[in-house]
Amino acid sequence: MDNRETWVAGSKAQLPDAVILRRKIHEFPELGLHLPKTTAAVCEALSGLDVKIEQGPSTSGMIVTLAGPTQGRTVLLRGDMDALPMPEDTDVPFKSKEPGRMHACGHDAHTAMLTGAVKLLHQNRAKLSGTVKFMFQTGEEGHFGALRMIEDGLIDRHPKPDGAFAMHITPNVPSGMFTCREGAFMASADVISIKVMGKGGHASMPHMAVDPMPIACEIVMALQAYVTRRINAFDPIILTIAKIDGGTTNNVIPEKVTMLGTLRSVSEASRKMAKEGLTHVAQKIAEAHGAKAFVDIDEGYPVTVNDGRMVSLAADVTRQLFGERGYIPSPAPVMGAEDWSYVLQRIPGCMVFLGVAPEGCDHHHAAPCHSNRMMLDEKAMANGIALYAAVAERFLDQGLPAK
Repeated sequence: MDNRETWVAGSKAQLPDAVILRRKIHEFPELGLHLPKTTAAVCEALSGLDVKIEQGPSTSGMIVTLAGPTQGRTVLLRGDMDALPMPEDTDVPFKSKEPGRMHACGHDAHTAMLTGAVKLLHQNRAKLSGTVKFMFQTGEEGHFGALRMIEDGLIDRHPKPDGAFAMHITPNVPSGMFTCREGAFMASADVISIKVMGKGGHASMPHMAVDPMPIACEIVMALQAYVTRRINAFDPIILTIAKIDGGTTNNVIPEKVTMLGTLRSVSEASRKMAKEGLTHVAQKIAEAHGAKAFVDIDEGYPVTVNDGRMVSLAADVTRQLFGERGYIPSPAPVMGAEDWSYVLQRIPGCMVFLGVAPEGCDHHHAAPCHSNRMMLDEKAMANGIALYAAVAERFLDQGLPAK
């Protein structure tokens, strides 16, 4: 790649500012769709650049547009900005100052890397044979932020992107290395609520009641059997009941028990079959015991499906920037979920993972994303900045490779 040194050396020059921005965001994490402090920090970092900044009515997310000297293709690069509602138990000097909030999924690093990419590409805009749009997204953690920005018309606004590329950090891959795969890359995620209605009574006389507690327990075990016996092992799902709530004291049979769980799938076919099957299993087991089960499924993000052409482009660029060892093909999907999936339903693109295993820590044992002890190697952000920029340049020059 003729411009390898441009992007690698340039990203290293951007790293100190990216670290400062990342730590600033990490120290004051914000939740949901409206992130005024985070958005202001990004705007301050981009001040003085010749870019266009647009926002919609639904969120404080932004589209930053950088036009090259010639018209051509348009590529969308994305970084999410919101934190998680959880405590932080690290000892870093810039740990969260907001009780019950933490950047435990690396969105602070995503924002800092994407900001660095804006600045690096702006410095080299003469090389751009088209337009780069940078999607600074809010509300990824369950708030459908990407979908809100699509509904606000920000993604399709002229010039509409021809390709899309996103990045997500993970402490469980060696620092500075990238991994990706064609097709299903991350799972869909649905919330399951099951209410078992029985008949309350005295705990010493269960024959005069309809005890929903053992019925709920039977449903949980039956659902695990359903997963392994009825769902294709090569099109898997994960069905986890994570909470059971019922009863008030030791000698009262309650009238109802409620359960809460998650359903993860890597295809819409297995997702549909699982939703139908779990409803049938729960209802029929309850009926067999003279009770009733009410199942509610709150649909979440769809499967994140990577376009093979963009995966090929990203893998090739990664290897040219960082050598053969810089890219590791992902052997299987990850059962986490992403609302980047909504963008990939509209625009051919992909997401890659960037390894950020902390220095001196075996990546196999590093605290993962969503851990209260999650930390990352900030030096790896330079590789992320470089890949954002190089993928944008390659896509604008050549478009997607042939299948």
